[in-house]
Parts: sequence; structure tokens; C-alpha cells
Amino acid sequence: MFQKRSTVALGSENVWKLLIQYAIPSVIAMTASSLYNIIDSIFIGQGVGALAISGLAITFPLMNLGAAFGSLVGVGASTLMSLRLGQKDYSSANNILGNVFVLNLILGAAYSLVVLLFLDPILYFFGASADTLPYAKEYMVVILLGNVITHLYFGLNAMLRATGNPTKSMLSTIFSVVINIVLAPIFIYKFGWGIQGAAIATIIAQLSMLLWQIKLFSNKENFIHLQKGIFTLKKKIVLDSLSIGIAPFLMNAVSCVIVIIINKSLVTHGGDLDVGAYGIVNRVAFLFVMVVMGLNQGMQPIAGYNYGANQIERVNKVLKYTILLATGVMILAFAVSQLIPHAVASVFTKDDTLINLAVPGLKIVFLCYPIVGFQMVTGNFFQSIGSAKKAIFMSLSRQLLFLLPGLLILPHFYDVKGVWLSFPVADSLSSIIAFFMLMNHYQKTKIKK
Repeated sequence: MFQKRSTVALGSENVWKLLIQYAIPSVIAMTASSLYNIIDSIFIGQGVGALAISGLAITFPLMNLGAAFGSLVGVGASTLMSLRLGQKDYSSANNILGNVFVLNLILGAAYSLVVLLFLDPILYFFGASADTLPYAKEYMVVILLGNVITHLYFGLNAMLRATGNPTKSMLSTIFSVVINIVLAPIFIYKFGWGIQGAAIATIIAQLSMLLWQIKLFSNKENFIHLQKGIFTLKKKIVLDSLSIGIAPFLMNAVSCVIVIIINKSLVTHGGDLDVGAYGIVNRVAFLFVMVVMGLNQGMQPIAGYNYGANQIERVNKVLKYTILLATGVMILAFAVSQLIPHAVASVFTKDDTLINLAVPGLKIVFLCYPIVGFQMVTGNFFQSIGSAKKAIFMSLSRQLLFLLPGLLILPHFYDVKGVWLSFPVADSLSSIIAFFMLMNHYQKTKIKK
């Protein structure tokens, strides 16, 4: 676990070496994390049916909203942890760990209770039909009952990364995915639990790794560990964590609204299977996005620590390297979507109709991905250095300023194709905004120097 010498490495070792050291475990962990959703979709699509994929897609807004509350605590607190360690404020660092635990318990339980009380009308509002509601409901009931486990699992994983343990964080995610891969087909096929079996497998996998994380943080020999006196919520820690975490929270919350509009638009201009096609496109996109998020997580402690230590040149280096790597990942995503979209869609379903609906979605949605990596890294960079307002604006600009208007206007002219076209339009415009904001940051940094 974290020792004081870890901070010396963040502030003195070769920046490229540090980024690779932190990013590789994070990329593996985030890729493995994305496999949760992909595996569920594949097993559900192949084992339950095409409509089940549509039912699963209906749950995306609720999943996004749940992730929003998780990121509100986890992302904000992990960034704050890195900043405090860079400032050598070790007492606050331990208190942050305890506050993360308590906040995740409170928010996780509150979210589950409210959603479970109104689950049916919520799912209908999200675009469910009489055919897809049973699938969506069966899946979400299990996920919501285990939501506290999910919040704690992801929250403590963020703390592992922030306290200098990216490898343990990676292993926690990988093992949870492995457990899920083993259990999901057993529950779905052998036990006949259908879509509900996939959800049960996910929660059991996360619970197993949560217990391991608690064991790691309970070791009193480690510098940062669970101990008496750190579980009392402290106003400054809570407010500072939430102020930083509000950017990813709003991004996920807005994503919830966006997905609702997407689902409703697809049902209106197409049908239930078009929602399923979006489910496939979303899962494929999510895989590449999570790789970039892994790179961002590798960048975050390095940028945060060195910004806190006023080593601006090292901050700029890690940003440049992360942008280059993210761009490479998204160019690969673009190539896959354009060259083998039919093969990609076939992984999720045997239904030819659903495959043929997903292929044009894959081709169009990924059109501007070569520049999306830059936009994602820039937004995360502002979050990493504690510039909450800039991070919030960048998080919301793509969704609210560009994607939302596109979704409201383009389908009226191009039907389902209009939904797909909204994505590259939003990606290109938000990347331009990111470029000018980053240039402005560089100018201000030079003036201060």
C-alpha cells in the first residue's frame, strides 16, 4: 500500500515511465471493467434473444445514473487524494478514505431505494415496451439490490489507484470479470435464470473483490488504511470531493438523459430492435472509451501530484503523452468500425435483422473517433488539476450543446440514421472546444511562470 516514498517517484521519475507504469494497470482494469457490460450483452443476446438486448439497452440510463453517483464520490475523492498526497497532507488522506466508504454507503442505498419504488414507470418512461419491460425489470431489480456493493467496490478501487496501487486495482477488476465470466453462463444457461442470471453473476463478482479490497485497506502496517476516527464525515473533505467529482457526475447524469432521448427516438423512428442495435453500438464504443479512461486514470495521479507540487513542465509532458496514446486507441476503434462492422455485431446476436440495424450505427457513430481521444483526455486533465468548472463545461458541452440538439433535430429529417449522425457531429464540435480551452490554459500557465 501507499508509502511516503511513492510521492517522490511521482514528482521525480521519468514522466513517460510513470505514465506507462500507472496507465497499463488502469487500462487493463478499465478494459476488464467494460467486459462486464459486453459479456452480459453477449450472453444475453446469444442465450436469451434479440429483444433481451433491447431490454438491456433500456436500462442504460439507470446504469449511467448509478455510475454518476459512484463517480461523484470515487473520482472526486481519488483526485483529492492525489492532490493531498502531493501536498504531503497525510492526515487528510486517511480521512478521505474513510469518507469515501461512508458516502458510498449512503448514496448507494438511497439511489436503490428510490429507483426500486418507481421502477416500472421509470422504465416505461425510458422507452420500454410491453415486450422489453420484463427483461429490463428483471435485470435492474438485481442490480439495484446490489448497488451498495457496486458503489463500494468502485470507490475503493479508485482509492487503490490514488494511493499508489494501480496493480492491485487492476487485479481487483480482472478477477471480478473472471468470476463474472464463469458464473454468467452457468446462471443463464444451466440454471435457466435468463437475464437475471447475468445481473446476479455481476453482483457476486463485485462482492468477492470488495471483500478483498476491505482486507487490503484493513492492514494496519500500511500507511493509508481503514482505522477508527476516519469514518466521520468531514465537511471540507465532502465538499472538496463533491466539487471535483461533480464534473463526471454531471457527465453521467446528462448521459442518462441523452440515452433516454436516444431510446425514445429509436422506438419512434424505428422499433424495439433499433434500441437493441444501439445497445450493440454502445457496448462496442464503451470498450474503446474505457481504454481511454484507463489512460486518463494513469495520468490523473501524475498530473494531480505534480500540479500540486507546482512542477508544470512535468504536468504538460504527461498530458501530451496521454493525448498521443488516446488518439492511437481511437484510430483503432475507427478502423474496426469501418472495416468489420458486420463481424462485430454478429458477436452479440444471431438475429440477422438486428445485425443489419447495428452495422450502419457502428459505421456512422465512430466516424470522428480519431479526434475523440483528445477531447476526452483534455476534459480529464482539467479535472485532475482541480479545475472543476472547466471540467464540468467540457463534460457537458458535447452532450448538451451538441449531441442533444442533434438528437432532437436530425431524426426528423433522416429517421434512425439521424440518431446515428448526431454522434459524429457532437464529437467534432466538442473537440474544437477542447482545443481552444487547452490553448487558453497553456497561455495562462506561461504567464504565471
